Amino acid sequence: MWRDPAKALPQNGPALRRGDTRMRVAVIGAGYVGLVSGVCLADFGHHVTCIDKDRSRVDALKRGEIPIFEPGLDALVEANVRHGRLAFAADTAALSGADAVFIAVGTPARRGDGHADLSFVFDAVKDIAPLLAEATILVTKSTVPVGTGDEIERIVRQRRPNAAIAVVSNPEFLREGTAIKDFKEPDRVVIGTDDARARAVLADIYRPLLDAAPFVYVGRRTAELIKYAANAFLATKISFINEIADLCECVGGDVEDVARGIGLDERIGAKFLRAGPGIGGSCLPKDGLALIKTAHDYGMQLRLIETVCAVNEARKHAMAGKVAAALGGAVRGRTIGVLGLTFKADTDDTRDSPSIALIAGLQDRGATVRAYDPAGMEQAKLSLPAVDYCNSAYAAAEGADALVIATEWQQFRTLDLNRLRRAMAQPLIVDLRNIYDIEHMKRADFRYVALGRSAQAAVPVEMPRQRLRAMTG
Repeated sequence: MWRDPAKALPQNGPALRRGDTRMRVAVIGAGYVGLVSGVCLADFGHHVTCIDKDRSRVDALKRGEIPIFEPGLDALVEANVRHGRLAFAADTAALSGADAVFIAVGTPARRGDGHADLSFVFDAVKDIAPLLAEATILVTKSTVPVGTGDEIERIVRQRRPNAAIAVVSNPEFLREGTAIKDFKEPDRVVIGTDDARARAVLADIYRPLLDAAPFVYVGRRTAELIKYAANAFLATKISFINEIADLCECVGGDVEDVARGIGLDERIGAKFLRAGPGIGGSCLPKDGLALIKTAHDYGMQLRLIETVCAVNEARKHAMAGKVAAALGGAVRGRTIGVLGLTFKADTDDTRDSPSIALIAGLQDRGATVRAYDPAGMEQAKLSLPAVDYCNSAYAAAEGADALVIATEWQQFRTLDLNRLRRAMAQPLIVDLRNIYDIEHMKRADFRYVALGRSAQAAVPVEMPRQRLRAMTG
């Protein structure tokens, strides 16, 4: 149900009993979600300890070294450590006395069956259950399948049968590259619990957001489902416009104009209507798969989402063929420059990145690949060692028969096209992110191939004659 968060504020919650709106918060896991969440909660004024079993990561954080690439995060960490609101620890004993403990450990897809691997979540709960205060609020921030909160509660009750510990689902909706803004200016705050005291404590923790976002108070299982349903819908929207892009190439339309035309319909909206090489990252692909597996556990099929996942995987692997087609059908013996290795700009995350599938496909076809990414090359080297990694976009273009723009980094939008053309063996750009204007690229003497844009072919594919006769009678 939707409620005014101001009406849900605690009258005698833990923070207000102390005459202080600041809470003592512990975050288990200092990875992407845990670190961003913990730092932002500290910036709200709470006293936060981020706890991670990886001692080397904790030691690095204490030295001010940030293990992930996220714009603005380093400055926020430094400021909150300096003001005494943020600390890091490797020992779970550091959570002692916390009003709320957030679990923010990874839930990767399990190898073999695609189910979410919850071992890190359950291990964390088993570790911390004996250390929790009698009335702690235990909050699941990790993305977990429906019913996980029930199992967490069972583990806690087994180890602390007399404690009044409440288990809450509070899913995150952070986008890599804009995570701090997403946390501080969210579209909504979802709080999943039927426990009135837990709702009040969470409302108190998120007090700075009272005027910034609606608070959604629902049951725990519903909150768990909201996260997966949101990601599945976004994946559906992206896959939809990608298929429309393919159709545009056949009929002579322009997917940019189609997206603009349908995006102005407020029932549809313009967000996530950008044609691209497929969906990557640590969330949408694995969460779609986990949702499908959850449905299978209950004896049903999510046919639409199953199709979306299949379409997305096929698209990522089809991009190498698109590059080959631009070069006359073959890339064997050719040199291909690839700009962008991360699944999106402003992150160093290459997990499930379309670039990885693209490069693997080009190499399988016999191409030599030169690549550059502002932040993701170290991660990419783990899965693609046989690539010539370069120190700039221009170095990647040196001697290339084609240059592929695979990630929409801002610096790729402002390349010196004259310098680029001089570096390349031939002036061919395959733009899988549609970041350039077609006419501008023509004036720069480039052959420019993009996704779903009408200027790619001089003549659209002719309408099948049977269909034409049926239309004209």
